[in-house]
Parts: sequence; structure tokens; C-alpha cells
Amino acid sequence: MGRADTDDLSAAQIFYPCMQCADIFFLHADICQLGMDQRKVNVLAREYCDATKRKLKPVILSHAMLPGLLQGQEKMSKSDPNSAIFMEDSAAEVATKIKKAFCPPGNVDGNPCMEYARLIVFPWFGRFDIPRFEKSGGGSAAYTEFADLASDYLAGSVHPGDLKPALAAALNAILEPVRAHFANDARAADLLKRVKGFKVTK
Repeated sequence: MGRADTDDLSAAQIFYPCMQCADIFFLHADICQLGMDQRKVNVLAREYCDATKRKLKPVILSHAMLPGLLQGQEKMSKSDPNSAIFMEDSAAEVATKIKKAFCPPGNVDGNPCMEYARLIVFPWFGRFDIPRFEKSGGGSAAYTEFADLASDYLAGSVHPGDLKPALAAALNAILEPVRAHFANDARAADLLKRVKGFKVTK
């Protein structure tokens, strides 16, 4: 599947991509919205459609992979609830996770908070408003380009103490309609309850 493995594979390594591919058809998914790390499996599903002459191929919608929120995590993990923001997280949970997130001052590379700003906040809102504490000069800054935010963050004029609350507020604004849906739709609320009851394994 394009990974750096030898030709000597275990049975699990052979079956796993096949099972991932089968998931797409079992769920009757018409759009596969997954990270770039899953793209080859999605292509396999489309090639299977060609081989079996299935008329409706799943559409592949691949997006950038978000890093985990904790130090040293290259990507978020569903098995570690603190490594990512989930669609069903409450506003308080989002704020707590972002507050605990790895966010070294003056460092953009490997900074998950800056990546969330670049990949989620700017594309969603087209801007990022950050109120600043007195130690950062006070006032507030409105950014329309990530490069400008990155420059100020590197220079220290935007501190992690400024970035984190603004990031949590932006993410919560994005998630609020999702929360309202689960709160106001009985069927959705039941589904959420069942999903939360599943045990996540690695």
C-alpha cells in the first residue's frame, strides 16, 4: 500500500488494507473523506470497482493530516483522546485540550496549535483574530494570512498564551452547529451515545 515495508509481510499486513477497502463498501460510502495516509486504500477501492464493473465509484476527498496535540505526535490518534479535537467534544473539552497542547513559544515548526490555525482556522474563517495579553503588547491582532501570524509568532509578539485561547474559541465556533445537531435531533443523540459506548483499541 505504498508504505516502506519489505516483501516479507505478515498476514495482518496483507489483510488490513483489504479490510479497510471492504469498510468503504460495507458502509455504502459514496465519499471517502480521509487523510492522505488513507489515499492508497481509497484508490484500491476505486480500482476494485473497475475490476468488478461496479458503476458507482467512491469519490476520494483527501485532506492534510493534522498532528497530535501533544509533543512528539506526528499525527492525531483516536486511541489517545488528548491528542485531537473530536467532533463531539464539548466547549470545555476543546478549551482544556488546547490549553494542554504542545505550543513552544517562538517556534512554528512542529507546533500543533499553529498547524490547526493554518489548516483549519484560516481556511474556515479567512482570518484569525487574536486578543493579546499585556506581555505581548496588549490589544488585539487580526490576521488574514497565516504567514503574517507565523512571522509575529516567531518574533514573540504573539505568545502561546495569546494563541491558545483564540484557537479554542475559533474551534468551538466551528463545532457549535455540530453540538446543536446532536442536542436537538433525537436520532443523532442516540447515535452519538452508541458511538461513545464503543471501546477504542489500538
